[in-house]
Amino acid sequence: MAPQTQRQWVVRKANEIDSLEFQPEAPVPSIGDREVLVRFHAASLNFRDVLIAKGQYPFPTRDGLVPVADGAGVVAAVGSRVSRFQVGDRVAGLFHQDHIAGPFDASYLRSSLGGYVDGTLRQYGAFHEQGLVRVPANLSLTEAASLPCAALTAWSALYPDEGRSVRAGDTVLTEGSGGVSTFAIMFAKAAGAKVIATTSSDEKGQRLKELGADYVLNYKENPNWGTLAKRLTPNQDGVDLVVEVGGPASARQALTALKTMGIISMVGSVASFAAGEDMSQAPTFLETVGRGTVRGVAVGSRRQFEEMNRAIEANDLHPVLDTNFFKLEHALEAYDYLWDQKHVGKVIVQIIEE
Repeated sequence: MAPQTQRQWVVRKANEIDSLEFQPEAPVPSIGDREVLVRFHAASLNFRDVLIAKGQYPFPTRDGLVPVADGAGVVAAVGSRVSRFQVGDRVAGLFHQDHIAGPFDASYLRSSLGGYVDGTLRQYGAFHEQGLVRVPANLSLTEAASLPCAALTAWSALYPDEGRSVRAGDTVLTEGSGGVSTFAIMFAKAAGAKVIATTSSDEKGQRLKELGADYVLNYKENPNWGTLAKRLTPNQDGVDLVVEVGGPASARQALTALKTMGIISMVGSVASFAAGEDMSQAPTFLETVGRGTVRGVAVGSRRQFEEMNRAIEANDLHPVLDTNFFKLEHALEAYDYLWDQKHVGKVIVQIIEE
């Protein structure tokens, strides 16, 4: 039996990280006949979570929201008509709860965990059974907590529902050492691709090489890293696919590195937000694209999540977790740590120690 109260965080009048409010005795949600109660073991932060707290998130959100999309736990109770899960199953939530399969629809934005629907920065959460997936058997729950946003986004960037997917012999360019980029390296290498990665320090670069990156470029030492990346490709033709997470500045370099008819998968704008760059100029670099494809990535569907989990199990892949774990009551420290870009891999908030 679940307790009646729980510890959780909510976002109040989002305008800064300290708009997060800790609630030591919030009610545990009840469940309907098609809902599942999940006892969370861990949550994992994304840059998007900081933007929501700061009031800078460009998509629908609401006051009083339980933040954070990434998390994993164990089914504690099921409604009377639930057929997909039973008590004891290890599960994670789907980022867009309504995106089951097929192309993304704008209506799904109001079903995003930690954005419009209460997320994972709490001990218990209630979800419709269609909005959950079983996590890979080879991962701990702490590892699985990193999958719903960053991992699935990386997977969708390389294996879209429509369009060309990564394949053996390709050269893939990744940027930085955050969650999406580290997952993209692992998925690309599992597909038999070569990987060129960028990062800001030699220490982080060494970690990316350990993950399988064939080449690492320090973008602080080499601001024109796009040209260097292109020189590292066969016949200096350019990279086949870019997992673009840095925004307009890095996208211009990615375009320089791109092969004719190559693909740029646009994931986010981490570097631009962190640097305070004017995002209104984001579309301008697209005007120069005439020799390749730029596609947006909106995390991914439940079908893609399940495909990714099968690949994680088959290849025994394990996510990169930052070495600093944070307790639930210290979540504000985790937010600051992520915002300051001190992390390598996923920043974990431990709710139950494994």
